[in-house]
Amino acid sequence: MSDIAYHSENQTETASVRPSSAENFEKLRPLPRISVQAFAESDGLLRTIERCGQDRRMSKVNLRITKGGVGAAVNMFASAPTPNLIIMEVASTSHDLMSDLAPLAEVCDPTTKVVLVGHHNDISLYRELIRNGISEYMVAPVSMADIIGVIATIFVDPDAEPLGRSIAFLGAKGGVGSSTIAHNCAWDISRLFSSETILADLDLPFGTANIDFDQDPAQGMAEAVYAPDRLDEVFLDRLLSKCSEHLSLLAAPATLERTYELERSAFSPMIEVVRRNAPVTVLDVPHAWSGWTETLMAEVDEIVLTAVPDLANLRNTKNLFDALRKLRPNDRPPHLVLNQVGMPKRPEIAPADFCEPLEAEPCAIVTFDSQLFGNAANSGRMIGEMEPKSAAAETFSQIAHIVTGRVEMKKRRKPGLSGLKSLLGRK
Repeated sequence: MSDIAYHSENQTETASVRPSSAENFEKLRPLPRISVQAFAESDGLLRTIERCGQDRRMSKVNLRITKGGVGAAVNMFASAPTPNLIIMEVASTSHDLMSDLAPLAEVCDPTTKVVLVGHHNDISLYRELIRNGISEYMVAPVSMADIIGVIATIFVDPDAEPLGRSIAFLGAKGGVGSSTIAHNCAWDISRLFSSETILADLDLPFGTANIDFDQDPAQGMAEAVYAPDRLDEVFLDRLLSKCSEHLSLLAAPATLERTYELERSAFSPMIEVVRRNAPVTVLDVPHAWSGWTETLMAEVDEIVLTAVPDLANLRNTKNLFDALRKLRPNDRPPHLVLNQVGMPKRPEIAPADFCEPLEAEPCAIVTFDSQLFGNAANSGRMIGEMEPKSAAAETFSQIAHIVTGRVEMKKRRKPGLSGLKSLLGRK
């Protein structure tokens, strides 16, 4: 087992180091492509590690789980190479643990890291284990945040530049204004926080970001998607179009000269490069549900769903909320924006009734204003440029603060029953 650089001098009260708590779970970064073999003797730890394997931050990790302890590990690695990391549950007493681990040390590769999950909170044992090359010792019970956090502590370079925040905007239905919301929020994020922001238009045949920002770039998203081997920081700079001081656009070709058959991970290389080069990436995702959409929704940091208050939107929003909860079980629910509220002569579902079956509250309600939004779209300008003191401009500022984590959404009173929950719950 290899030695690691670890500072244990300040560890005076407990032998269990918790690098991340549950409330900081969402701040953990995705883990790199590593191999992890876990050995769990208790059903509780077994289930916890299984849930870790389903988390999006572990999507690149090759995780295998075996029921057993040190003996099972020794038998396995006697004839097989050891992975990058071994997570081992140990039930031995402090007195016997070091001798029990000796056979494992004989079959471990020098570069393999070992994390132990024990049942004895003993600082002397902890220090002895660290001195002998154990990467970490945690006292059971441990949470998903503890396990993923300790892996990140070992394998994510603390000196590396942090990955930028990725925010995907998706409409519950076509024509609900998701792109308008995305473009105005991207502009607000770049302006309000002087933060370098990249807006990526993923609607290859029909994207409107270039029109909304009055841009006509020669290259853009198609080149990024279809030439992933060439995509690096230099190539990305060539593809980006400057919209304002802190906002750049990766525009869609918006032509029908070709059809677009995309693989599940078609946008993943682009998103990785963009996130390394800007603190905030706003993804304008077309209304669709396909393999690449599902993959994208599993990878991003935040999701904003835009809907208008009618029954078809409610059904689609409910389906999307349910699908995303399964896809992202350890993340917060999507942010909901109710758009075009109060359109004259259109029957609408009241916001409280719309939100009740979703068990969620909207982060913003955008009232219908055809003149303001129409003039902004036709002139290639954002709402904050057209009428910075309007209610819509204030709403976009509110969304920008929420999706970048600069303010928490206030809880509202739970809406009353509407009867729509039972309707949507029918099979």
